[in-house]
Amino acid sequence: MRSRPVVLLSVAMLALAACSSGATPSPSARVTAAPAASTAVTGSLTVYGAASLTAVLAKVKTTYEAAYPGVTLTISTGSSTALETQIEQGAPADVFLSADTANPQKLVTKGLAVGAPVTFAGNLLTIIVPTANPAGITTPADLAKPGVKIITCGPTVPIAKYAAQLVANLAKQPGYPAGFAAAYTANVASQEDNVSAVVAKIALGEGDAGIVYVTDAKTSTQVTSIAVPAAANVPATYAGVVVKGSKNLAAAQAFLTWFAGPQGQAILASFGFLPAPS
Repeated sequence: MRSRPVVLLSVAMLALAACSSGATPSPSARVTAAPAASTAVTGSLTVYGAASLTAVLAKVKTTYEAAYPGVTLTISTGSSTALETQIEQGAPADVFLSADTANPQKLVTKGLAVGAPVTFAGNLLTIIVPTANPAGITTPADLAKPGVKIITCGPTVPIAKYAAQLVANLAKQPGYPAGFAAAYTANVASQEDNVSAVVAKIALGEGDAGIVYVTDAKTSTQVTSIAVPAAANVPATYAGVVVKGSKNLAAAQAFLTWFAGPQGQAILASFGFLPAPS
């Protein structure tokens, strides 16, 4: 009969231990537990991205799908302005990655995005010419020479806006003629849909020069860069948003967080992108 209190005491101690272990997980349990965001990283996501992010997003697709086997990314790239318009019209995008902050903000303002735009990269501008450089362009001032054929984008495309600001800045530099900006505009031979098309035309020799992002100049061996003065250059800021109409909002948010985080930043840097301006 003396053994009964011992048994009851043992049961009580086991119950207390069980309750204690449930209330306070062991350190190893906390380490091995999956982060909350990872539970949402499943399903299909369609990512709309600026044309200048084409190579980056190809690498991101491979890397992200390997890290999260439950996710399939579909990448669509083009002019940031055109992509924003498509999303407004109901295109089934989950995440929008733009070469500016204005286009993502449009979606936010119109109630078509979740949260504020997230900046994730920076870029600078450069001038490209065909490798043979038939127009003999050696400095930005040469863009105003008579007969030079300049390839640019439509005025609403981010690269065209940045380029216009660069031209205005150059016109204020010492040694540039008063009519530099007007002469540059007169030399514009065509307006393309996106910056990748500008690079392609210059590479094929269908134009003498174009203003593009530094990262785009590195994508073709058939073009040569002409540096612009640092004081006149225009920093480009890239930003992204989660599209409110996404059918996989949690996974879309997890992707954007990942892309703007250390892993995404490392891929962007490997292609020559800069950190987002603070």
